[in-house]
Amino acid sequence: MQRFCVTINRGFGSWGKTIGGMLAERLGVEYYDRDLSRLSSEYSGIDERLFVQYDETVRQKLFHKFSPADLNAILSPDDKKFVSDDNLFKLQAKVIRNLAEKENCVIIGRCAGYVLSGLPYLLRVFIHAPFDVCVENVQNRYGLGPEEARRLVRQTDTNRRAYFKYYTGGRNWAEATNYDLTINTAHIKNEKAVDMIMEYLQNMQMNQ
Repeated sequence: MQRFCVTINRGFGSWGKTIGGMLAERLGVEYYDRDLSRLSSEYSGIDERLFVQYDETVRQKLFHKFSPADLNAILSPDDKKFVSDDNLFKLQAKVIRNLAEKENCVIIGRCAGYVLSGLPYLLRVFIHAPFDVCVENVQNRYGLGPEEARRLVRQTDTNRRAYFKYYTGGRNWAEATNYDLTINTAHIKNEKAVDMIMEYLQNMQMNQ
């Protein structure tokens, strides 16, 4: 298979993370999710716990639109804003770009599809399901009651939506036009979702 990078944004409880891992295994490539915090820490020298604490959350209110130039404008360690949320995002974005430029891989969340905009071999995927389906999946997976599962799904997706909106200059996290492929997992098995992504990727490469 030719060069590729697949990025996956996902609603909590839609099995997006699981599908991403299955896809990476099927393709025989690396899968990057929470270990992006560790890699960003190793790249920057900043405590990994700061990246974990900040992961896919946002505390600012204003919108930013990060251009490639902005993403490369990483602050120096002696700058008082070196560990600010924006600089942590830039550092993580740099790690994401380095990964996508050197190897075929699957990357979960972290606005990776936006960070990698312009790469000719990029496939941006959004995995979602109706709220009640996600709640049921979370209940079954984590052994939670219905109210706690609803709260967790709602809060997690709210955080991801705000994070995406902030770092993409106001874009809607769940809008189909931000992606090449969107998949509703309400009525299909995870294996079928992987098949769909594989087929899209193969068709995309045939037409490059």
